Amino acid sequence: MPKGTPPADFDYALILRNLPSLPGVYRYFDAAGHCLYVGKARDLKKRVSSYFQKSDLSPRIALMISQVEKLETTVTRSEAEALLLEHNLIKSLKPKYNIVFRDDKTYPYLRIGSEAYPRISFYRGGVDRRSTYFGPFPNSGAVRQSIAVLQKVFQLRTCEETNFRNRSRPCLLGQIGRCSAPCVGAVSEEEYAQDVRRAKRFLSGDGGELMSELESQMAAAASELRFEDAARLRDKLAALSTVLEGQTIETTGGDVDADIIAVAVDRGRACVNLAMVRGGRHLGDRAFFPSHEKEAAPEDAPDILEAFVSHHYEGLPVPTVVVTADARDPAALSELLSEIAGRRVPVVGEPQGARRRWLEMAQAGAKIALESHIAVELGEKSRLQELVDALGIRPESGRLEDFRAECFDISHTAGEATIASCVVFRNFRMDSSEYRRFNIDDVTPGDDYAAMKEVITRRYSAVARGRSPMPTVVFIDGGRGQVEMAREVFDSLGLDTSHIVGVAKGEGRKVGLETLVFPRDQHREPLVLGPQSPALMLVAEIRDEAHRFAITGMRARRAKPRSRSRLEDFEGVGPKRRARLLARFGGMKGLRNASVEEIESVEGISKTLAEKIYLQLHGEASA
Repeated sequence: MPKGTPPADFDYALILRNLPSLPGVYRYFDAAGHCLYVGKARDLKKRVSSYFQKSDLSPRIALMISQVEKLETTVTRSEAEALLLEHNLIKSLKPKYNIVFRDDKTYPYLRIGSEAYPRISFYRGGVDRRSTYFGPFPNSGAVRQSIAVLQKVFQLRTCEETNFRNRSRPCLLGQIGRCSAPCVGAVSEEEYAQDVRRAKRFLSGDGGELMSELESQMAAAASELRFEDAARLRDKLAALSTVLEGQTIETTGGDVDADIIAVAVDRGRACVNLAMVRGGRHLGDRAFFPSHEKEAAPEDAPDILEAFVSHHYEGLPVPTVVVTADARDPAALSELLSEIAGRRVPVVGEPQGARRRWLEMAQAGAKIALESHIAVELGEKSRLQELVDALGIRPESGRLEDFRAECFDISHTAGEATIASCVVFRNFRMDSSEYRRFNIDDVTPGDDYAAMKEVITRRYSAVARGRSPMPTVVFIDGGRGQVEMAREVFDSLGLDTSHIVGVAKGEGRKVGLETLVFPRDQHREPLVLGPQSPALMLVAEIRDEAHRFAITGMRARRAKPRSRSRLEDFEGVGPKRRARLLARFGGMKGLRNASVEEIESVEGISKTLAEKIYLQLHGEASA
């Protein structure tokens, strides 16, 4: 069968004859019922036909078509509706051949509040109607830079409401002229509101008109002998003039809001670089790296752009104009964006003047970001390959991309607030979306072996029942004892113990001196990779992340409100005495059941202190 030809029993000619020439979404499935691809079309018949009637398909698409056994379509009212449905189906079906942009944190905004003296602040999250939002910005640095400009020119406050309402003198920003100090009445509510209105106009791109207005107001104040007002306006003019001069080279020459999108493809990897212009000011670039089953080719750039559009403009405002040279059909993309925005959104495919320069800069930025990404990825692959070779443990598929490691650590304070952490390494990076913490309450305080047994049991019972996949490697932060505890759990669950690897600390707990320990039933000697080993550095990175995640969880748990009967609140009971008491009686319940004489028998506890502890425990209980 020629590459790109559908299976013989897939009668695509009959299917194509029955497809409507309407907008909608199509889905390809293989013989096992797995979704291969989800796409959207303005004309389903025309779009789906192109897959089976063209001979110049990209290798990725040709390979996909050779596996198609079933086609499903859904008709929608518009191409914009199809775009949204396509995006949702990609999320739910996880098709093999789609180009997918990983969900990232939300875009930051600059927020101007609705208080009597509105506050300007960095904001990320859902918006409300009371406040005014400007953005989105490509990164947090761009927001903070804009806030600094507003402080310098319009002297708006940035302090939290609690600080604002409880100040008796200006803060440092007020003292150095970066805030008009409304907290102490240094500016009237009307004057401050006027500065807020000016700031909003500046952020909306009216900097030039604002300059002219301030000049007229300054002249009028001077002619009316209001020299203090004229001086304040003069200072604002000077600051605004300096800012606008610095931004002269940053404007797109008339575009108030614009997105410039460039796609770069090299060595099977792709990058989408987005340059954002808001209020006539260039806010910076942001690079996106889609994931896909097969290597990308330069001819995939239009598909990558379409995938990005469906991902990026979901729930985000569409700018005034989009500039890109990678659209398959700029007019069709313009029609689609216009329908999403509810207004006309031109897509410029062959820009001139300032827009052309911006597109060239965005294209150069995409290439640079992609080169850097590939270099990092190659480095990550190299050290992961070395680790796989050293351990002799490989993913079932044999592909490094499918390598998954889970690492466990235990953290507590003298046996209290015990937390177990599980961090995940996959796709050549730490994946915080899959991290988990476990509260450990049903073991003797300070018994790390029992705590490890509990967390391993809780995590891998789901694996034994077939509800969760087995990771390639299970790292245990600890030596032989913790590893054997994990082995016992795996044996009881009927799991393969060859996945377990202990990370024993070296002398002085120095990174690079760790020893990798294996379960006894694997009959493997401990492995010392050496301080110069990239593989060991990867293991140390994963282990340290598990340690950090466990400690932060333990501290958060300890910070929660606790009853007065906790030993930390007992006068005269320090960490050492607390540890001895908990070790002797197995926890607070055992301590409450102890007599004064039993408490006194613990090393370091005098009769007087034992009586105090007993009274505090039982006095509170009777109360």
